[in-house]
Amino acid sequence: MQLNKKVYIRRMMPLLLLGLITCLGTLFGAVGASAAPTTNTIQDSTHGVTNSFATSAVTQDVYAHRPTIYLAGDSTVQSYRESQRPQAGWGQMIGRYLDDSIVVSNHAIGGRSSRSFIEQGRLDTIIGQLQPGDYLMIQFGHNDADRKPERYTPVGDYRNYLKVYIHGARSKGATPILVTPVSRRDYNPNGQFNASFPEYVEAMKQVAAETQTPLLDLSARSVAYYNAVGIAGTTSIFLHVQPGVYPYFPNGVVDNTHFQEYGAVQIAGLVAAGLRELNLPLSGHLLETARQ
Repeated sequence: MQLNKKVYIRRMMPLLLLGLITCLGTLFGAVGASAAPTTNTIQDSTHGVTNSFATSAVTQDVYAHRPTIYLAGDSTVQSYRESQRPQAGWGQMIGRYLDDSIVVSNHAIGGRSSRSFIEQGRLDTIIGQLQPGDYLMIQFGHNDADRKPERYTPVGDYRNYLKVYIHGARSKGATPILVTPVSRRDYNPNGQFNASFPEYVEAMKQVAAETQTPLLDLSARSVAYYNAVGIAGTTSIFLHVQPGVYPYFPNGVVDNTHFQEYGAVQIAGLVAAGLRELNLPLSGHLLETARQ
């Protein structure tokens, strides 16, 4: 009976969170039109992208607010410190494909699933900063499929948690965008790349259809790109580093999940192309080629 109670509580959690997000949206929406909470963050001076290392909150005039893209995701999206080069996430590089009228606030962080990101209060932080006209891009799946208890999220629960993100964004007048999980460097004996976490990809597509939420299929786009450059070509995309080249990886590394800087720029380009095709107001602010 005790086990059943735990299962019941876990199943009900997304519904409880939906109610909480609604209350938060109402609370923050009542602050007033002249000011809204925001956050001072460390800027990536090269790429114009804010990462998740936040400092104290300040207020700003809502009329001076620049549309902001908030990113919720995992280590394939997050921004990395200079000392961690050459590892990089696509969220760290997406600012290269945007004009100066758009701000990127990257809250993605490694090891988080759609569930644990919410449980740790990270979505609440984003909801507290969202303003009308902003965007919330959501990419999860890598860690949801991981059987570690602190990460694992069954597909059915994953669907429900995605709806919490969507409802939270809309409660603040922002536009949610679902991003299917970028694929790993995984290929079959014929040399063709496989889509990673296909059950989570399909679940996200179903949620997008049910909720009429814009969907960017980064899973399909990344697989097509890997097939185009070939198995050998993907070694410069993923984190394959020889020993003695970078201080953070003195013994080298072969990582078929995460990206090095060149790869992160290329994946960000796939995201930019997908955003352009969604025909949102944001689409007009995307650049054809990446800035340096």
